[in-house]
Amino acid sequence: QVQLVESGGGLVQAGGSLRLSCAASGSIFTLNVMMLSPMEWYRQAPGKQHELIAAITRHNDTNYADSVKGRFTISRGNATNPVYLQLNNLKPEDTAVYYCHSSSPTYWGQGTQVTVSS
Repeated sequence: QVQLVESGGGLVQAGGSLRLSCAASGSIFTLNVMMLSPMEWYRQAPGKQHELIAAITRHNDTNYADSVKGRFTISRGNATNPVYLQLNNLKPEDTAVYYCHSSSPTYWGQGTQVTVSS
């Protein structure tokens, strides 16, 4: 079993930046297996469904939702910090809880709140 814990969220003014981190803990074997998995960031705004906003493969191929393309950057790290998300030029509509996710095997973090004031 792997536990994912996001950090780096907070309150920021429109136009500001944040860097989200995703820390992973578990057995060495499961952490290494997770390093072979695509990693993703989702977000959920109040009253809305989960939205996939960024994904990265083990080969560092990336994909972004149109809503964040050009402003957010996903990157991979090591086994204990497998994925990051750089958020630039933040907008009030980016306000949401942000979650990191491992695709295979599937693990979710508990989320970190990002609030952007206008």
